Amino acid sequence: PPRGGGGARAPGGCPPPRHLAHPPEPDDVRRALREHPDAKGMLLITPTDWGTCADIAGVARVCHEYDVPLIVDEAWGAHLPFHPALPPWGMDAEADLVVTSVHKMGGAIEQSSVFHLQYDRVSPEVLAQREDLLGTTSASSLVYATLDGWRRQMVEQGHDLLDAALRRAERIRAAAADMPGLRPMGREVVDAGLAASFDPLKIVIDVRELGVSGMQATEWVRDHCHVDLGGSDTCRISASVTHADDDHTEEVLLGALRALVEGAGSIERRPSVRLPEPPVLELEQAMSPRAAFFAEVEHVPAERAAGRVCAETISPYPPGVPVIAPGEVITDEVLDYLRSGAEHGVLIPDAADSSLRTLRVVRTVS
Repeated sequence: PPRGGGGARAPGGCPPPRHLAHPPEPDDVRRALREHPDAKGMLLITPTDWGTCADIAGVARVCHEYDVPLIVDEAWGAHLPFHPALPPWGMDAEADLVVTSVHKMGGAIEQSSVFHLQYDRVSPEVLAQREDLLGTTSASSLVYATLDGWRRQMVEQGHDLLDAALRRAERIRAAAADMPGLRPMGREVVDAGLAASFDPLKIVIDVRELGVSGMQATEWVRDHCHVDLGGSDTCRISASVTHADDDHTEEVLLGALRALVEGAGSIERRPSVRLPEPPVLELEQAMSPRAAFFAEVEHVPAERAAGRVCAETISPYPPGVPVIAPGEVITDEVLDYLRSGAEHGVLIPDAADSSLRTLRVVRTVS
């Protein structure tokens, strides 16, 4: 669950909550496995979009105590095996299966992802069959070529390339910290016990002191500086530094941040997003996702949706993490959060009605 600390200053000088979800800790996983003895495995997402990382080895030990496999979604971790100053790679931390999107922090083209498998809790035959079921029979030779090229480049030059990227990221973070209204996140999240480790190549900056949201900051930088940032949400923006960056791209990013600080006063203020407390996001699961998705459904006005079972996935983007999944019971608090986000300009691409004036729910039987 999200935990507090950091960010813009609240009245009285106390830092407000980050409103940032960090990965679960081993004790969280142990508690969940005790509550759900029929669980078949554990899916752990680390690093997060914001660079915070889980204690993979600790979670793996808990999973293996219960004889269930640990599957790590390491989409943002293609670079992790190639430099000791980076967070641990899942395969070095006893995960059973690691899925890596090499196109994100690596040097391969879009859709270049790989499986890493070890131990005997996941059958390689079953994994191959499931992949065949979902994958294309017309695989791209370009994808395979760039994957192979990336692997060779990292083996031969990875340490030096990433060493330079790490130094560059620290320069950018230090420069951003000197700009009024910007608060970059760093190792303080680890020192405070909020995350097991942190990827320093993620430049995550709280912009609330500028009086704008991260989404507004991203739009302004794109429109005025022709720079696309990697991610944003209500509180912050983020950029990724990789082995491919150089002095020019470093200065382009810093120039965009300076322009944002100078131009933030001209950004139109929008209605604020009413962020909920973390427990509010833990909704009751009344039906399985599959049963709810394929059930008889109806569309109801948002004002009458509380208490109904959702029949769709609703994911504000960025970062694209579902707030409501099929089978969960909709609440007034979550509706307030989502609808205020839509009014602010948050994209909700997967809802049947992206304005959230109506919601798709399971039809009730009278």
